Amino acid sequence: MKKVAFHTLGCKLNFSETSTIARSCEEEGYEKVAFKEHADIYVLNTCSVTENADKECKRLVRQVLKINPDAFVVIIGCFAQLKPNEIAKFEGVDLVLGATEKFKLSSYLNELSKQEGTEVHSCEIVEADFFEGAYSIGDRTRAFLKVQDGCDYKCTYCTIPLARGISRSDKLENVLSNAKEISEKDIKEIVLTGVNIGDYGKGEFGNKKHEHTFLELVQELNKVAGISRLRISSIEPNLLKDETIDFVSNSSVFVPHFHIPLQSGSDELLKKMKRRYHTGLYKERVKRIKHKMPDACIGVDVIVGFPGETEEHFQETYTLLNELDISYLHVFTYSERPNTQAAEMSQVIDKGVRHQRSKMLRILSAKKKRAFYEKNIGSNRTVLFEHENKMGYIQGFTENYVKVKVPYDPGFRNQILKVKLNDIDDDGSVLATILN
Repeated sequence: MKKVAFHTLGCKLNFSETSTIARSCEEEGYEKVAFKEHADIYVLNTCSVTENADKECKRLVRQVLKINPDAFVVIIGCFAQLKPNEIAKFEGVDLVLGATEKFKLSSYLNELSKQEGTEVHSCEIVEADFFEGAYSIGDRTRAFLKVQDGCDYKCTYCTIPLARGISRSDKLENVLSNAKEISEKDIKEIVLTGVNIGDYGKGEFGNKKHEHTFLELVQELNKVAGISRLRISSIEPNLLKDETIDFVSNSSVFVPHFHIPLQSGSDELLKKMKRRYHTGLYKERVKRIKHKMPDACIGVDVIVGFPGETEEHFQETYTLLNELDISYLHVFTYSERPNTQAAEMSQVIDKGVRHQRSKMLRILSAKKKRAFYEKNIGSNRTVLFEHENKMGYIQGFTENYVKVKVPYDPGFRNQILKVKLNDIDDDGSVLATILN
């Protein structure tokens, strides 16, 4: 039995797809092992959002060849779709599979043989017009459920439409069936994932119409028996409707946690980025969430160093984020991505300035997170505990995404327990007491 190891770079969507592809390999008779173990085949599911993801891919190829110089190395994912011929030049890479081929990995492995050159199976991205369902299980306490893929937005900095194709959705009945399957495996929490999940329903039956809305998806998932928690991953502010916020606020299953990309606090830059909202709308979304769910956690994506970002633009962003009642930031330092409009723009920001601005926002993020945690001290919450024993503690997250730890007890693993939040520990997590 050949051993195969997987590693995922990037987003929750990639994790859901890696898990599904790994299961198909196991069904074909391969033994899945940890990525750091000796394997016959190593599969890297790649990302292309930042320059670092590309570099990380190259580093990991070198790493696995140190473990097994004779290993068969496969690269799939967004970077594989965008730059297949570039990857083919990496020493030690044997197979590159593009967007339409990655789910057929097991059939390629059945015919594998290590050769001199690299075999490339890529496609024109217009061919990626069908939906492949996916969900992750077995890798962690939560499951990532893919409901949507691709994007029809044309943000000037983004390569995702080039890597994943047009916006398309899984059929509602398939999503509900997958959610039921997950719940039957004693997984307590499902995170909905996709490229642009608020666009759910478009392309559900291979056409451009919206057969269902994201709200309808949320309403139907709320009825699936056996799911303790449902969490919405990143959703565009213009697609997060008031009705969805209101529904989540009254749901006993959907948790009060939203991740809403902002990217810039400057309306001028948002227009240059071709984002589909302005800062006024963003503020309204945050205000409504906090009005309906005062304890809700709100995460924000932001890009610093976009072409033309003056000191005034950056101050607009900093001021807006400082004033908003949000919980944490994901800060991205802008990096030029080939074949995007932004890469051709003038007024390029010095990389030192980019990194300085990034540092300022990361410090702000730490302050926001600390303030959010402090607001929760003394409250009673529910925590889904994970599996690991970390220096005598077991960790998990509250429904509103506060990281909690208590003294390790194996009986707590994969259990949702009531706790009282006591103090913030030196590592930034919250020490708690079990109440039941």
